[in-house]
Amino acid sequence: MKRIFIVAGIVCLNAMLLSAQSKKSQLLVSELDKKVDALIAKMTLEEKVGQMTEVTSDVVSTTTNGVHQIDDAKIKEAILKYHVGSILNVSGHAYDRKHWFDVISTIQKEAAQDRLKIPVIYGIDAIHGVTYTTGSTLFPHEIAMAATFNKELAYKAGEITAYETRASYIPWNYSPVLDLGKSPLWPRIYETFGEDPFLIKTMGASIIKGYQGNDVGDKYHVAACMKHYLGYGDPIDGKDRTPAWIPDRYMREYFLPPFAEAVKAGAKTLMINSGEINGVPIHASKYMLTDVLRGELHFDGIAVTDWRDIEYLHDRHHIAATQKDAVMIAVNAGVDMSMVPYEYSFYNYLVELVHEGKVSMARINEAVHRILKVKYQLGLFERPVGNPDDYPKFGSDEFKQISVQAATEAITLLKNNNNILPLKKDVKVFVTGPTANTMRSLDGGWSYTWQGDQSDSFAANKNTILEAIQQKIGKDNVSYEPGASFDSLQNVNDAVKAAKKADVIVLCLGELSYTENVGNIDDLNLPAAQIELATELTKTGKPVILVLAEGRPRVVTQAENQSAATVMTYLSGNEGGDALASILFGDANPSGKLPFTYPKYPNALVNYYRKNLENGNSDDSHGYNPLYEFGFGLSYTTFSYNNLHLSKPDLKDGETLLVTVDVKNTGQREGKESVLLYTSQLYASIAPDTKRLRAYDKINLKPGEKKTVTFKIKASDLAFVNDISKTVTEPGEFKIQIGDQTQSFNFISNTVPSRTGKL
Repeated sequence: MKRIFIVAGIVCLNAMLLSAQSKKSQLLVSELDKKVDALIAKMTLEEKVGQMTEVTSDVVSTTTNGVHQIDDAKIKEAILKYHVGSILNVSGHAYDRKHWFDVISTIQKEAAQDRLKIPVIYGIDAIHGVTYTTGSTLFPHEIAMAATFNKELAYKAGEITAYETRASYIPWNYSPVLDLGKSPLWPRIYETFGEDPFLIKTMGASIIKGYQGNDVGDKYHVAACMKHYLGYGDPIDGKDRTPAWIPDRYMREYFLPPFAEAVKAGAKTLMINSGEINGVPIHASKYMLTDVLRGELHFDGIAVTDWRDIEYLHDRHHIAATQKDAVMIAVNAGVDMSMVPYEYSFYNYLVELVHEGKVSMARINEAVHRILKVKYQLGLFERPVGNPDDYPKFGSDEFKQISVQAATEAITLLKNNNNILPLKKDVKVFVTGPTANTMRSLDGGWSYTWQGDQSDSFAANKNTILEAIQQKIGKDNVSYEPGASFDSLQNVNDAVKAAKKADVIVLCLGELSYTENVGNIDDLNLPAAQIELATELTKTGKPVILVLAEGRPRVVTQAENQSAATVMTYLSGNEGGDALASILFGDANPSGKLPFTYPKYPNALVNYYRKNLENGNSDDSHGYNPLYEFGFGLSYTTFSYNNLHLSKPDLKDGETLLVTVDVKNTGQREGKESVLLYTSQLYASIAPDTKRLRAYDKINLKPGEKKTVTFKIKASDLAFVNDISKTVTEPGEFKIQIGDQTQSFNFISNTVPSRTGKL
């Protein structure tokens, strides 16, 4: 009994300590708010509007004969005349750390000359590592990170990226992308964590915590920027920055949860969707930017526009008759900072609008409060420029190994007929295809340059797929011919001749680097030249290992049908070539699983959680029939699932359902397995999804080893958004699926929602 009292006392003490810490945190926030308000009280209107203005680095720079530097006259104009609060981007291509130090130091020295000495907040797209600093650690893109199903890796990648971003003297990272990667056509799908809302929100929250740490103001962490709020990833035609039609219920069910989770994770800033939904540009939507974002999600950080997007309210969307009207609409809707980015029209118009009473001073003060608060939280007033000596691990082998691990765990084995993989190291290998010998197809866009088109130069010390294979088994065992460019055949006859002399063909198809509108396509099919190369090589009778290095699932059905094995590398970063070679030759065991549904046909684009309507379809052969399903991925070992057990047959309000399953490695190799838990509701007031991912865990098992994996399910995990946009969990029967195991349970609610949404 005494022991019980001691334990109870410890629990109470911990609760008191947590409560004290919470009160202390609230007090600190309150004191910070007072400090911010005191500074705002000293500011002129012009100084406030300057804080809301963000320009690109070209506005304050000159580049002569390839040499970039901050221009004295331009930076004085930006800071002393317009009081610019933020600068972003890079001119031309990546800089080394020394040049970044010079750039940031020059900017902050000028800011110290302004009347109130408010530091500039510099922002950069460090979306898979510090993409614009030479020598940095480049990780796989988010789509590949999602394929790891490893939240710890996402956290580590975020932590390292933050360290190296601060080592570049930059405190603000425009990442992560939390858009729903729903449309395979969309050119930015590789920047997302895939098509599933739960996977996106959990991986996103992990990387945000890695970016921001326990103290975003220390010298090793940065402010995260969740983007692009909201609904950017599902344009009707699949093209970048084009209209979407998304009902409010659908928006809340699939698109909003990752952002809600990011707010809970503490993300300091947010970037707004460049597109329009149901005819309303998000930059003009008070409903989205104020009612939902602030009122419902309680986000209190900076909302920054994307590139030129206030201007586009007039030029592209045609909802503002003039550029001045566009500024009025956007700021009144809830925009805090405008990525203008090339000139000062936003500043001039906004000053005029306040004088005219069309934008209130209260709205200006609200936006400036958020901006200054983040600057204080980042420690910029005390440390506007970092110390170069504080970052000895920049570009270190320690960091590189995490990137290697991420690439290795991401790469997904989709087919392995007759266990042709892994290959023996004494085989003769013919390597070919447009993605075989370029870093562009490993790094993708946002790598050293916006489009990643100089990766072969900047990452010359890294291994392409060809170079990694040569290094793994020796150049004497490897032959190479390109065979085809991305969209045309090249020396295909030479390729066939070389293939006939080899034991196995490694055929590397896919895409070159791109991002945003440059990556728009009209046909999801891989270009015909690549498929023709695959067909000609198959005629040799030699086994073809198809390697797909691509940012989105291009349709490759014909080539894939002819392969002996198929491996998906996504855009796996600077270490992707080495990771792939390790997998092909058995030094590593693949464990990636698809974070999207891989389509078989260009007009059959269906996500895995589709509505279960096949039984009502007169022609079921044209229903859900993907090439590979979300969550699919093979290993060089085998895993069995047994003893799926639920702690109770009925789940009630306020209770937790414990779900356990035994996973055993039944093969001969050590391997990692992502254990995915799905639920299905049999009947609901809204036609239920076929299944939804609700939990996952990644485990490592030695041959013969068994582990029991435990998940916890609550009523809120089963909720959906009903036809009046209310989030509800309706009573009824549910099915849980883990691997090939299924169990059913009932949810029993004491407060059954009515059809009016009232309890």
